[in-house]
Parts: sequence; structure tokens; C-alpha cells
Amino acid sequence: MVKKEGKFRWLEEGKDGPPVILLHGLMGGVENFGEMVDFISTECKVYGIDLKLFEGRSLLNVSVKALSDYLYEFMCQLGIESAVLIGNSMGGHIGLIFAKNHPEKVDGLILTGSSGLFEESMGNSFPRRGDKNYIRKKTEEVFYDPKVATDELVDRVFEIANNRVTILKLLGYAKSAIRHNMAKDIPKITKPTCLIWGAEDKVTPPHVAEEFHKLLPNSELNWIPLCGHAPMWEHPKSFSEIVLQFLRKKF
Repeated sequence: MVKKEGKFRWLEEGKDGPPVILLHGLMGGVENFGEMVDFISTECKVYGIDLKLFEGRSLLNVSVKALSDYLYEFMCQLGIESAVLIGNSMGGHIGLIFAKNHPEKVDGLILTGSSGLFEESMGNSFPRRGDKNYIRKKTEEVFYDPKVATDELVDRVFEIANNRVTILKLLGYAKSAIRHNMAKDIPKITKPTCLIWGAEDKVTPPHVAEEFHKLLPNSELNWIPLCGHAPMWEHPKSFSEIVLQFLRKKF
């Protein structure tokens, strides 16, 4: 169920249980979480915020910090006192910044393919304008199974890559993520953290997950085999089972 209020647009499912906020990545939207919302909303109140990466925000205000501020405004608007944040890719990075700046509003973190430590891949693999085959290849690399990169998804990435304003914003977010490396901050984030990583992730490879696990003092690390950069999309049932097990144990 998609809701709108003021400048915010979000997906909302579930009635009871701990509040959970989904944070999508740079090339995605709330639809990236797909079937997993159905699985976890049986035990949680799920909010999937549309970060509106390419809408409204001026080029001067394109940064992961600005997106963290947007999340804060969203929680205040809806009266969500605190929540567990589930972040994929740049969404994980936003969650980490938010946990550093607003620890009182974070019950826990679930990070999957998160940026924040290793951003090289975000800066060197942007789609070339007009080259749809290249875009298809790069989109397929996000997943272990290339068939997950549907024509609809490739068309969306192609559209972003062929619009001058959106590509400038894309580059702005990526450069911001590189500048906002969290290596020194992460050891101070003590919230319960569940890391869920695709064993074949090419964007944020397995060593990135191991580094997060080493630096986060209250973390557990879970692997999903035959899986790339978006486990919640590629293996929604396995991903959801890990999420629910973590929530039952911690909350």
C-alpha cells in the first residue's frame, strides 16, 4: 500500500510488531524489496520510504547526509519514535549515518551489500549514455542470476543514464559516499546489527562484509549463497528468514 503525505511517499504494510524502515540503494526504489515485504510484514510494521533520489533535491543538496536528514524528517512526520533500519547498498550507508547522528531513533540495523566502507565500485562503473548493451551488462552484474535484471529494470537504469540531471545527481551521490567513509565512526555504533551478504556480491565483495563485521561491535554476519548485491530481491525468502530470526532474538 503506497501512501503520500506532504513531500513523502512510502510503502506501508503490517499492523503489529517492531517498526522497520526499508532504505533502498542508488539505482533502486522501494520495489527492490519486493516479496520480502510480504514475508516480514507478518511480524513487523514495515515502512518502505521512497528516497526520491532524482526528484526535488537540487544538485547542491545531493549527498548521503541529506538523505539521512530526509529519513529523520520522515520519522518525525509519521511519529515513528524509533525503528530497525534495513538498508541495501547506499541505503545501508544512510542507515549508518543516521545511527551515528540519531542513535535514540535506531533500535537496530540490518545491512545488506552496504556502502560506507568500500565505494570504489560506485565511482567506476557508471553506465555510458546511449549504450544499452553496456547498461544491461552492468545491471546483470548486480545479481548472481542475470535473469533477475529484467527488461523493466534495465530500461529504468537506461533512463537514468540518459538524462543529464539524473546522471549528475547519480555522480553526486556516489562522490558523497566516497567522501563520507564510515571506517572511523562504525566502531562507535553499538546498536544490534545484522549483516546479510550475498556470497557472490561483486559490488561490495565478501571482504567488505567481513570488515563491517570486524568493526561493528554488536554485529552478526549471515551469508546467502548463489547471491549477488541485492539479497532481499534475489532471495527474498532466505533474506526474510534471517531478518525475522534476528528481530525475534533482539526485540
